[in-house]
Amino acid sequence: MIANKILGYALLIIGLIIIFGAMWQSYSIFTAKDSVPLVFIVPAPIQQKSGGAQDSQAMINEAVKTQLNQIISPESITKILNLGAWSIFAGILILGGGVISGIGVKLVNGKQ
Repeated sequence: MIANKILGYALLIIGLIIIFGAMWQSYSIFTAKDSVPLVFIVPAPIQQKSGGAQDSQAMINEAVKTQLNQIISPESITKILNLGAWSIFAGILILGGGVISGIGVKLVNGKQ
């Protein structure tokens, strides 16, 4: 019985540490004190040399690419994706910490 209470308190503390750690890291990231973990990276552009009719196609592709980059840059897209990935991961950590803390509370109360 005493072992269940000790284990329950340990699980409660571990769950709270996970929850508050994820929240603190999220606060640091969203206030720009820390950088976002890079899950998505912008690939380097590949230069292709071609001749003839493909030159006009390449020129059209380049014009479209520059116009799209003026609207929204690839760096901003990857930044949004990285922030979204971090938010999902932080949510999983918070939910997992809540489950661990809930198990700890059940062990402390003696309910199984």
